[in-house]
Amino acid sequence: MTDFLLAIDQGTTGTTALLIDRALRVHGKVNVEFTQIYPQPGWVSHDPLAIWQSALDAIAQVLARTGVSGAQIAGIGITNQRETTVIWQRQTLQPIANAIVWQCRRTADVCDALKAAGHEAEIRARTGLPIDAYFSGTKAAWLLDHTAGARADAARGALAFGTIDTWLVAKLTAGAAHVTDPSNASRTMLYDIGERQWSDRLCELLNVPRQLLPEVRPSAAIYGHTRGVPGLPDGIPIAGMAGDQQSALCGQLCLQPGSAKCTYGTGAFLLMQTGTERIASQNGLLTTVAWQVGEEFHYALEGSVFIAGAAVQWLRDGLGLIEKAADIEGLARTVADSGGVVFVPALTGLGAPYWNQEARGVISGLTRGTTRAHLARATLEGIALSCADLLAAMERDLGGKLVELRVDGGASANDLLMQIQADLLQTTVVRPDVIETTALGAAVLAGIGIGWFQTLADAASSWREDARFTPGDPAAVAGLKTAWQLAVAKA
Repeated sequence: MTDFLLAIDQGTTGTTALLIDRALRVHGKVNVEFTQIYPQPGWVSHDPLAIWQSALDAIAQVLARTGVSGAQIAGIGITNQRETTVIWQRQTLQPIANAIVWQCRRTADVCDALKAAGHEAEIRARTGLPIDAYFSGTKAAWLLDHTAGARADAARGALAFGTIDTWLVAKLTAGAAHVTDPSNASRTMLYDIGERQWSDRLCELLNVPRQLLPEVRPSAAIYGHTRGVPGLPDGIPIAGMAGDQQSALCGQLCLQPGSAKCTYGTGAFLLMQTGTERIASQNGLLTTVAWQVGEEFHYALEGSVFIAGAAVQWLRDGLGLIEKAADIEGLARTVADSGGVVFVPALTGLGAPYWNQEARGVISGLTRGTTRAHLARATLEGIALSCADLLAAMERDLGGKLVELRVDGGASANDLLMQIQADLLQTTVVRPDVIETTALGAAVLAGIGIGWFQTLADAASSWREDARFTPGDPAAVAGLKTAWQLAVAKA
C-alpha cells in the first residue's frame, strides 16, 4: 500500500527527507549537510553533485530509520533553495561548473550595469523583482560566460539551466524531465509573472538563451517518474514542487489574502498571500508567484533577510562564541538586554526593503562591559529587527496592520527570538506544532498532484498551533528601533 509522501526539502546547507502520511503527520525526518564553497569574499558556490548525493543519503536514511520501503511512497514533493543556479549537459547530467548560490554577489557589477542602462523599471514591471545579484538570471549568464565552450554548447541546445528543483527532477527521472513551477520560475528575472511565461525580452536583456530554460508546469502536477534512483523503485510520480518560501506559505495554510508567515532559516523570509491579485510594492518588497494549482495563480508579497540563522552559525563557526546553534537562547537569556550592542547581520548585503548589495555587517555599541551574552542577544535582536523592517514595509503596501504572523523554520523554536519578534512587531506571533512547514507545503502540493487532495483547503485541518507569543509594551523596544536605524545607516 502506498502510504506516504516523500518530501525533499533541499536547503542552503543541507537536504532533508521527510516521510509524511495522508493526515500530513511527519513519520520520519533526516537531514544531510553538504560542503559550502567560498571561492572568494562575497562568492558562494555548491557542488550540484554533492547536493544530489545529500538527497540520496537523506532518502536512504529516512527509509532505513522508519522501516518504510520505497514501494510505500505514493508520490514525491520537492521544495528548494530558490535562486541557486545550475547548468548541466543534457545528455550526461554533468554540471558544467559549481552552482552559484542565492547568497552569492559575484554578478553585482552586471546588475549595476543593467540599472545604469535604465532597465530596472521594465524588469520590475515584468518580474515583480528589482535588479539584484540575488536572482538567477545573471548567475546563469555568468556561468555561460566563465565556462569554456558553454556559450557554444548552449547555442546548439546541449545544455540545460535550472534552479535546484529542476536539477533534482532531472536526476530523479534520469534526464527525462526538464521542468520547474511558477514559484521557482518567478525568482529568475527571466519569467514574466503577468504573462505567466518565460520572456524573450528578459532573456535578451540578461543574455540567457531561451532554449536553456525548463518547461513551466503548475505547482501540483506530475512532472515525471523516478528512474534509476538508488533505494527507490522506478515509477514513483514527482507530483508537487514549489520554492522553499512559497512552499512554507502553503504549509502554513496561509490560503486567504492577507495571511502571512515568516520562515527563519539561513535567511528569514516574510511572505503575505495576496490571492489572485498581483500587488506591485511601493516599499521595496518583491511581488512573486505563490503557487499555481490547476489554472489558478496565487501571488504574494515577499521580503527577504539574507542572513538570519546564518548569523548564529557565524557566532558558532566564525567567532567560537557557542558550541552549537541552540546554545544561543540560553546564553542570550543570561542578560536582560543587549547592553547597547546592535548587530546588523548584513554579511552578504541587505535585502528588502533596502536592497543594498554592497552593505556589510555592523556591530556597534561595544564597551569594556560587553560580553558574549550581549552579542548573542544582539544577534537575536538583529534578526528580529530585520524582519520588523519587512513587516513595516508590507503594512505600508497593504494600508493596514497584520493581526497575526505564523512562523516556522529552525530558529522559530527559539522562544526568546519569537518573543522579541512579537514585541518589535507589536503583532501576535504563532508557531505551529510542526515547524517543518516548508516540507509540509511540498507534501500538500504532491498530495494534490496524485489526487489525495482536491484543493489546498482540503489540507487546512492539518495545521495545529504549538505556541503563541503576544506583544509586550512598545515603549520597551522604542530605543532599540532607533539604535537599529542608526546602525543600518552605517552598514
